[in-house]
Amino acid sequence: MKRHPEPAFYPNRIRIGLFASGIFLLLLQACQQKKEPVATSFTLEVTQLTSGSKHHFFGYIGQCLTTPWNASEQYVLGMEIDSIHRMPHSDEAATIFVRDRQANDQLIYLDKTHAWNPQQGTMFYWNPNHPESQFFFNDKDTATGEVFTVIYDLDEKKRVQEFRYKDTPIGNGGVAPDGSFWLGLNYGRMSRLRRVTGYSGAVDWSKDDLAPKNDGIFIVNAATGEKRLLVSFFQLDQKIKESQPDLQHTGLFINHTLWDRDSELIYFFARAGWSGNRDEGERVNVPFTIRADGTGLTRHDIFIGGHPEWGEGTILMGSAPDETGTKRQVMYDVEKMEIVGYLGDSNLFPNPEGDISLSPDGNWFVNGYSKDTLTYYTVLRRSDGAWARSEGISKGAYSGDIRIDPAPRWNRSNNRLLVPGMTANGTRQMFMITVKPNSGT
Repeated sequence: MKRHPEPAFYPNRIRIGLFASGIFLLLLQACQQKKEPVATSFTLEVTQLTSGSKHHFFGYIGQCLTTPWNASEQYVLGMEIDSIHRMPHSDEAATIFVRDRQANDQLIYLDKTHAWNPQQGTMFYWNPNHPESQFFFNDKDTATGEVFTVIYDLDEKKRVQEFRYKDTPIGNGGVAPDGSFWLGLNYGRMSRLRRVTGYSGAVDWSKDDLAPKNDGIFIVNAATGEKRLLVSFFQLDQKIKESQPDLQHTGLFINHTLWDRDSELIYFFARAGWSGNRDEGERVNVPFTIRADGTGLTRHDIFIGGHPEWGEGTILMGSAPDETGTKRQVMYDVEKMEIVGYLGDSNLFPNPEGDISLSPDGNWFVNGYSKDTLTYYTVLRRSDGAWARSEGISKGAYSGDIRIDPAPRWNRSNNRLLVPGMTANGTRQMFMITVKPNSGT
């Protein structure tokens, strides 16, 4: 994977996605030529990884190469909490741990965080520059409410860096796959405008402005800590009102800042009207892309679902209706701004709106969807169309802000997934799905 020169904050970016895009299109064409998925040559085995009277989870979904495993896959990263029946209190901490495969799978407790929620956790990311031993997470000063981002080192057993900004106390919203930058968000604003995405008690410095010029998406150099505003809410508001001049809302916020696999493009949603209050104005849900150097801000009119995933090059995977009106798993090209292909059908993917994830090698695609109180995972091997579906894993009766979404996350070896589930004793635990070849294949 390419590396950007240091310490330059805006390195010259050389596009290397063309070859990968060509391979992707060949795979796409091969998949589209198959009228029906071929008979499966693998099965999915479900294993429970954690247990006990407390709850254990990773958080967030497996988009954009987010993985719970470190480089050698000795460790699985997670967090432990006491309660899942409500959103966390402002002073309530979660305990950070790793599950150690080389120490009888015991949990090794490392640190605590006051910046977390049941959906996104604390935005864990293994540091791409030190993927064996370092990871990112968010934290919050309980005295001031200021959110900040941490890099923790397993070898040193301590925090080796904290990114604190008094003027804009931001938390990590996504680390570039090459480790060059991370994106910063105002989690206090998110908590106020859509509680499930933010951190209780977090400072919201832009609360008095519906579309502030001093808030939006920030970009931070992971090596130097240098920070600047990549795009402001004011810019987004102006862009939206180019086609909706009469739009009235009660405040924009950001969801899902998703880096592409080349660390060049960011896809995200500008939203408003999601707090549940009756007087909050019109609901806004507009997808955008922007380049990491701040150029090319583009509004996208085609909506491909709330949890899209980056494929190779400029391709996003998501869901949208086909020409018959049937919702399908789609391929959307952000440069052409059009749907360029499909994956599977309604039999293979009964709910294309489910949480999706693409493996690091690009060959394995998973869709997790819920039916009644169970969650199922369909895994598709893109090279030949073979697929399998997991047994149902309980998601319990929780809903709304404390619901348990499917949230599949691939390991680095492209053969395992970490997923959440409920157990018989009423606790939320971590489960692993292993892709197992059938005998004789």
